[in-house]
Amino acid sequence: MRPFQIIFNPMSAAELGKLPKELQLYILGEFRGLPQEVLNTDLERFGKLERDGKILHRLRLGDYRVYFERHELGVVVHRILSRNSLRDFLFRSSLPIGEDAALQENPRFWELIEAAKASTK
Repeated sequence: MRPFQIIFNPMSAAELGKLPKELQLYILGEFRGLPQEVLNTDLERFGKLERDGKILHRLRLGDYRVYFERHELGVVVHRILSRNSLRDFLFRSSLPIGEDAALQENPRFWELIEAAKASTK
């Protein structure tokens, strides 16, 4: 079996670092079954957001949403956001549709993801 890495970009690492230690351990613990699933399936149990050929997946963990994408080494975690912050985001955007569909269609969400990428350069 090839090595599998869970890569936190600086933005998601900072978001994880701001959470209480117990919550950090819970989130990291939920990734333990992820290697087999990412390598062997289409990630059907995760939310899926797609734009311009880029695919992000959403892992719901209680009141948090972890947005990640497949990478040749494993996965890259782009953001860890509170469900409440997403609710606020959707409310401010005035979008009366489901969470994934709303985020997928909203350019401000993708700007949020790109901001995390820009912080790594």
